[in-house]
Amino acid sequence: MVLAEATYDVPRTAVITAARPRLGDAERAALVSRIKRLLDERDAALVAHYYVDSSLQQIAEETGGCVADSLEMARFGKEHSASTLVVAGVRFMGETAKILSPEKRVLMPTLEAECSLDLGCPADAFRKFREQYPEHTVVVYSNTSVAVKALADYVVTSSIAVPLVEHLRDQGKKILWAPDRHLGDYIRRETGADMVLWDGSCVVHDEFRSRELEKLCNAHPAAAVLVHPESPREVILQADVVGSTSQLIAAVRERPESEFIVATDNRIFYKMQQAAPGKRLIEAPTGGHSATCHSCAHCPWMAMNDLSSLADTLEHCTHEIFVDDAERVKALTATQRMLDFAAAHRRRVVGDA
Repeated sequence: MVLAEATYDVPRTAVITAARPRLGDAERAALVSRIKRLLDERDAALVAHYYVDSSLQQIAEETGGCVADSLEMARFGKEHSASTLVVAGVRFMGETAKILSPEKRVLMPTLEAECSLDLGCPADAFRKFREQYPEHTVVVYSNTSVAVKALADYVVTSSIAVPLVEHLRDQGKKILWAPDRHLGDYIRRETGADMVLWDGSCVVHDEFRSRELEKLCNAHPAAAVLVHPESPREVILQADVVGSTSQLIAAVRERPESEFIVATDNRIFYKMQQAAPGKRLIEAPTGGHSATCHSCAHCPWMAMNDLSSLADTLEHCTHEIFVDDAERVKALTATQRMLDFAAAHRRRVVGDA
């Protein structure tokens, strides 16, 4: 394994706009009603990530939208008939929707919701890094800008990264991976692929600590440990299940344990509780002597998506995503390869079942 020699400073906390006053029940109900009306009037579908506030996830469910991981968000937005997509998540998710659906208007509750992985992999620096490895196949995580995706051979999400890299390994390919080093290291260990890794990390998952997790496991010995692969290796090694957000939700539903310690953004609990309402969910620790709790298990940028900002966006059609068309075309090639591979992989898995 080789890490990029240069590292790039990323703010450890997001610059968050002033917090809005807490909504009362009547005000919340009025906003929800207004949002539903505007979604219908704008011919818009709400596509929400598992990490945004549960109120937004609920609206997406109730209006025929989508609550999903980034792979399914991309697929849903492309296939839906709505002329406008409203993406509740972080900027790269809105950009991905625009890559796949250039004819559609793509709005977001805020354009200030960034991602530490995206910010930590600037396109110019990544281009120079890529030039050092001209024989490598470039695979980038979806948590990157359009400009970085335009430099890639494949885009992947965490749910499809391991089988895709296995496929490339079997073809004798060497892999240049960006930007999350923990996910890249996990993929390398799972596949045995020859990989060069960019040195990036997620502001949420990088904060989980093995020492505190071990203490929590000792206090709950019957609990299964679920870990997202953006977490540090020492945390991953303690897991009963390592997987994407959708895979972790499936584990809560399908596994026999009644308790689960969950090492990912805590807003995923909304869908986990729906999947298995009788089971107990416990947050993995981001505090303690060996942790600093920069994020406290919730992405501060995801938290910028709220009912008020969603209603304002729909009312005024603001916060629209635009991308450079030349970059979009290049990024589309790598992104479409992911979708095509995911569809073929799904058919193989179902056929083997």
